[in-house]
This record gives sequence, C-alpha cells and structure tokens, in this order.
Amino acid sequence: MAESGHILAAAYAAVLDASVLYPLPLRDTLLRIAERELYDPYWSDRILDEVVRNLVADGRANHDQARGLINAMTAAFDAAAVPVTAIARFEDAMTNHPNDRHVLAAAVASGAQAIVTLNLRDFPVEACEPFAVAPVHPDVFVLDLYGRDGEEVYNAVEGQAAALARPPMSLEELLDRLAVTMPSFVQALRTHR
Repeated sequence: MAESGHILAAAYAAVLDASVLYPLPLRDTLLRIAERELYDPYWSDRILDEVVRNLVADGRANHDQARGLINAMTAAFDAAAVPVTAIARFEDAMTNHPNDRHVLAAAVASGAQAIVTLNLRDFPVEACEPFAVAPVHPDVFVLDLYGRDGEEVYNAVEGQAAALARPPMSLEELLDRLAVTMPSFVQALRTHR
C-alpha cells in the first residue's frame, strides 16, 4: 500500500532513503521514533554516502561533520546497515529508477516492508510490489506509527524539541518545521491530548 491506510505489520522494518535522512528535523524525528522501537530502520553505505555528499554539497556540514553524523547514526543503530553483498544479490533484478535500485535491493535484502522516501516516483508500485515492499512518504509512515502508539511518538517529538540547543526550539517551532514535509502528522500532533 503506497500512500494511504495502515501499512505496518507487527514487527516492522523500513529502509530510510537518503531523501529522508538528509533534512535534519525529519531525520531526527525518524531516528528518535526508531529509538523507541516502533520500527527497525535500515540503510546502506550507498544511502549514507549520498547523505554525506548532499550535506557537504549544500554547505550544511563539512566532510568531517557529515561523517561524524553518519558514525553516530551507525553506532546508535548498529544493526541498520544492510551488507553490500546482500544488496548486490538483488540489485540487478530491480526495475525501479536505476539510481535507486540499490535502495529497493536493500529493502529486499533486509526484509523491510517499506522504503520511506520523499521520492516516491523513483519507486513505482509495480517495481516494489513483487517484493512486498511499499514505497511510503514519511508523512504517511510516521502518521501510521502515531496511530499505533500515539503517546510514544508524541513523546519522541517532544523530546526532540527539548534536546534542540543550537538553536533552541519550542515544540511548536519544531512542528512548524516538520509540517513542511509531514503536514498530516503535525496536524495530528497538534491535537494530541
């Protein structure tokens, strides 16, 4: 199921595409929710390398800062990296956008049910469905997690706002930033409690 309805199974795994790991508030939200064990995140070295390249190219970080971020992510989620050899076994069979075949192959190799991405067009349903992988926009993904355990998700985002120091940000300010990519999720959070 691509963009609507509930997509989560009991033990849920998702590959996080570079497009959702690049924007700071979105990445932080996704990883804080994963820390609460509401889903298992997966990625590949190629996905992380793309994040580094984009952060450096856009001037958001120098190479050492970007690598430091990736090292922190991989240390926090030491089981998230899908091995290169596992991806290579599946990549040639993928029919989605050539630049993102490794992402779908990572999902297949890891047994993930979804690819969380802002680039849904690169993952047409007909390319993903034979492998039982759903391309999912982060708004749909996180809103579904919220529907399953609203308190845990709310607490994760509240903790995210409390942890922000440079610059400090209120929960409302953080929600304003997250609303750019996840408007439905933010609307649900604003009516929480």
